Parts: sequence; structure tokens; C-alpha cells
Amino acid sequence: MVHRPFRWYRHLTLNAYWFGVSLMWNALHPIVLPVLVLAFAPESAKNTSYGLLTFAGLVVAALVQPISGSLSDGTQHHLGRRRPWILAGTAASLLCLTGLAVARSFWAIAGAYVLLQCCSNIAHGPAQGLMRDAVPSGHRGPAAGAKQLFDMLAVIIAATFAGRLMDDGVRDAASMMALIAGVLVVFTAVTTLTVHEPTATAHAGPIRSLREHLAALAQIDYGQHRDYLRLLAARFCVLLGTYAVQSFGLFYFRDVLQVASASRATSGLMAAVAVSIMVTALPAGSLSERWGRKRPLVIACALTGVGLALLLAVRDLVALWGVGCLVGAGMGIFSAVSFAWATDMVPADEAGKYLGLSNLSTAGAAAGARLLGPVMDLMNARWSHAGYGFLIVFAAAAAFVGLVIAMGIPDTPAPGLRRTARARRRAGAVPAD
Repeated sequence: MVHRPFRWYRHLTLNAYWFGVSLMWNALHPIVLPVLVLAFAPESAKNTSYGLLTFAGLVVAALVQPISGSLSDGTQHHLGRRRPWILAGTAASLLCLTGLAVARSFWAIAGAYVLLQCCSNIAHGPAQGLMRDAVPSGHRGPAAGAKQLFDMLAVIIAATFAGRLMDDGVRDAASMMALIAGVLVVFTAVTTLTVHEPTATAHAGPIRSLREHLAALAQIDYGQHRDYLRLLAARFCVLLGTYAVQSFGLFYFRDVLQVASASRATSGLMAAVAVSIMVTALPAGSLSERWGRKRPLVIACALTGVGLALLLAVRDLVALWGVGCLVGAGMGIFSAVSFAWATDMVPADEAGKYLGLSNLSTAGAAAGARLLGPVMDLMNARWSHAGYGFLIVFAAAAAFVGLVIAMGIPDTPAPGLRRTARARRRAGAVPAD
């Protein structure tokens, strides 16, 4: 397939959808849901209630995303094979956000949240496949960096508005959901109206039944894709550590640091981390085109692990934001490079399936982190704030395990060097005498 010249602005239009998605989840998970849980769940069981609620939703996400991605691989539609799924998932998500806005009990919140995870992830798997379809080799590092840039801009906006709208004296969930829905609609429209997919039949095979799709989803050549699975394992461990801290941060601010407004403290830390990720993600993605993917990935794992370990020494918000910047720098490099490397590794004709499976490491890590909630409540009940100390040690250890796994992945030639070599071969270049 011949790609048209890949202009710089296509990085923006391709990744616009992820801005809306990132704003939604980075408002809901760290701030909105914990505040709603505090309103409807017993104080002594807040970590357990929040942890098990989000665990259930993230298990749904981990299952739905690879299925929708795989189904989109075989979709034949005049809009392309990815965009129909993106539009359908986004439309259904708007209904779920309405449910969260009007919920008046813990179980109503739980039902709307789990349905939102299902509907949103119907769109996520195909949207990740769109990256593999629309971005030629040699441009995926900058494209992954641009995705992280959009994600982090959304984090800053989510932190700013959610921190204020969900503050103790306000708690305006309806306005927060309306903001999320509006942003999601606008930025989904930007991507679906401007990105040119390959023709629907360019990769699609014969039309298969849902049972055949599910059977194909389970057919993975573990030998051929061993390095891809190692990358997912490293990604799982690093994200497990960062999600563990992010998930219970608001309660940590409230119980340990005893700040006046836990929601605003959480939003401030999110902004600090997001700025660091923005500073590092795009350069890291671009440099990995020249250096290869492995070296920056290993550096990122080390930075993240050290930053998480330093949380044990934090006693005030200024120090916390400093450590947050270090963790953010590591995660900016890690997110951009690991996503670009994963996109390189997956087969073009099954990109939706394999990139959807990558959500087993992302949503799986997020879900696993939530299971720490009951453990923390038990430890906090026996020893004052001991659960939070355990949380930090666990998070740092998980990141260092990810570092060890990443060091064992064989490096691949830098995409930029491969491109140069191909150009020389086409030109008939030979070594000088």
C-alpha cells in the first residue's frame, strides 16, 4: 500500500481522539470517582469500595478492547474498518456519562461506570489499530510522542476542572460529566472526519462470524511474537506501580499529608506529572527512531522506579511534586517508546487484535493495582497508615521488575537507520574502494 506524504499536522488529527479519552479517564479515576465513593461508601471501607469498583470496570476493559480490535481487523465498511467502531463506542459512552451524572447511590455509580468501561473500550481497540494503519514506518515514534502530548494536555485540563468542580464545597458531578462529554464529541469528530484510512478491503479478509473472530483472537503465535509479549510484561509491571500510587493518591493526601483539599492536591500533582511527560514524550519518541527503542525504554523504567521509591521520603507537597516530576519524566519516555515499539512489532493485518491485546497489560495493571485497596484498609486498621507505606514499596518494586524484563528484550534496528539503508539499496549505493 502506498502512503501519501505524512505531514506534521497528521500527528495532531490522528491523536485528537485520545485527547478526549484521556481527559475522561484522568478526571474520573483520580478525582471524580474517589469523591463520589466518599459520598456513598463507609469511611472505613473507602479504599476497598473504590478498589473493587474500578477493578471490575478495568477487567471489562481488558476483555472488550482486544475483542473490538480484532473484530475491526475484519470490518468492511465505507467509512473504513476502524472508524465505525470509534463512532459507535463514543456514542454509547455519552449515555453512560449521563448515567454517572444522575447516579444517587453507590450501585448506580458502579453500574454506569462498568458500562462506560465497556462502551469506551469498544472504540479503543480499533483506535489503536488506526495508528498502525495510517502511520508509515519511520514516523511512529513521533506519532506515539504526539499521542502522549495530547494525553498530558488532557491530564492538565482534567486536573484543573475536576479539582475545582469536585472540591468539597462544590461537588458538581453533572457539570463535570457535561464537560467530559463535550470534549469527547469534539475531538472524536476531528479524528474521524480528517484521518484517511486505507480502503476497507486493503487488509480485511473474508467476513467471519463472531465465534470465528473470538477463536482467531485466541490464536497467537507465542514463538513468533515472544519479544512483543515480553514488552507487554514490562509494560504491565511499570504501569502496575504507577497506577497503584495514582489510584489511592487522593486518600493518601487526605489521611497521611492531611491537606486542606485532597482533590486540589491531587489535581496539582497530576499537572506536575503531566508537564514532565509532555516535556519528555515527543523528544523520546523522535529519538527512538535514531537510537532504537530499547535504550530509552530501559532508562525510563529506571527513572520511574527511583521516583516511586523516593515517595517514602516525602513529607510535604513541594517534595511530592518534585518526585512527581521525576516519575513523570520516566513515564513520558516509557509511554511514547513502548507504544511505538509495540506498533512496530505487530503484524499489519492483525494490528487491531495485537494492539488490543496490549490493553491486557494496561487495563490489567490498572485492575491489579485496585486490588491493593482491601489490603491497605486491613493494614491501616492494624497499624496507622501502614497500608500507604506498603503501597509505595510495592509500586517501586513493580517498576524495577519491569526494568529487568525490559533489559532482556533484544533490541531492534532503529527505524530511522532501516529507512536510510533501504534508500541506499534503492539508489544502488556500494561501499567506496
